[in-house]
Amino acid sequence: MFEEGELERLVAAAQAGDPGSMEYLLAKLRPVVLRRCSRFLPHHADAEEAAQDALLSISTHLGGYGGRGSFLGWVTVIASNAARSTYRSMRRRAEDSHADLPESVDPRTTSVIAGTRLDLMEALAALEQQHPTLVESFVLRDLGDLTYVQVAEELDAPLGTVKDRIHQARRFMRERLVTGL
Repeated sequence: MFEEGELERLVAAAQAGDPGSMEYLLAKLRPVVLRRCSRFLPHHADAEEAAQDALLSISTHLGGYGGRGSFLGWVTVIASNAARSTYRSMRRRAEDSHADLPESVDPRTTSVIAGTRLDLMEALAALEQQHPTLVESFVLRDLGDLTYVQVAEELDAPLGTVKDRIHQARRFMRERLVTGL
């Protein structure tokens, strides 16, 4: 995706205010961000919306990226948070419109992939509500595909703490996804 050293040069130039570098950086990041959002959201249009929000956030907050952890890890955090935020917003709108929300996914009308992602988002929402300190580590490792070391760097947390949080989150998610409770 990026040639060696290209990413660092682009980030530095964009942070320095070069609009061409910012535009090129965002164009190169778009497929990565869209893939990340698609792992959370079952419909392409929803993933696109989340990706747009994430890219806007990246461009707005690029000056705040200080080099702690990897840049792509930072992008993963922003994309994951944008996807989760888009899901929460969609859920809220559906509840506010008093639409009938199914208690569980109907396999006759929902693809297996979409149903699985909806179940995942529901389980993530429950994890966030019941154990908020576990969510970010889990999302970065299991949905963001970062290594344990990268997650620890990104969160500025000890490696052992990160591994424990991920283990607890996986146990919660497994139970929630298997039992549906």
